[in-house]
Amino acid sequence: MDAGKAKHAMSELDAYAHWFVAPDPSSGGSFMTVTLFAEFADTGRIARDTATVFLRGAVPRDLVYDAQLAVSELVGNVVNHAVPDRHRSSPGACRRIDVVYKLYPKWLFIGIADEDSTPPLLPMGDFYSPELVTEFSEAVLTDSGRGLMLTQRMAAAVWWTPKEGGGKTVWCRFDLDGEAEDSPY
Repeated sequence: MDAGKAKHAMSELDAYAHWFVAPDPSSGGSFMTVTLFAEFADTGRIARDTATVFLRGAVPRDLVYDAQLAVSELVGNVVNHAVPDRHRSSPGACRRIDVVYKLYPKWLFIGIADEDSTPPLLPMGDFYSPELVTEFSEAVLTDSGRGLMLTQRMAAAVWWTPKEGGGKTVWCRFDLDGEAEDSPY
């Protein structure tokens, strides 16, 4: 990301999201949280941009791309599937999304919190013969669950935790090898 794009992303973050960055002195890590709302048209893009801004120069570029994809998929799950517990009877209510980044010398943790207590589910999948899969591959893809599956393949670990008072956080962990990218985006 060039300097102009980074400056534009920062101005949008100030306009559309509440964000907080702080070092964690007890562990030598850094912490950032961003609060977004599912109803904004640019929620996914802003979530990806925050990953870029927070991770720039701190982790290898390939990991930044993986983090952007994981954030995009997990935020997309909230936008497309989450119904806050307290709004089950009032559709269209504003839905809050908290994106949490925790960067330590050996790990990057990303958490996407929503107000829906329903656990995330992976598609179970069906068995198809290899001949059918090659001829009709688009017909055997599931309609949902691919984003969570992608995140599981990229990250070292994916799990979820319930939140006190309702809701959940879906977490993913990326292992770092300690080498940061020196070149700016």
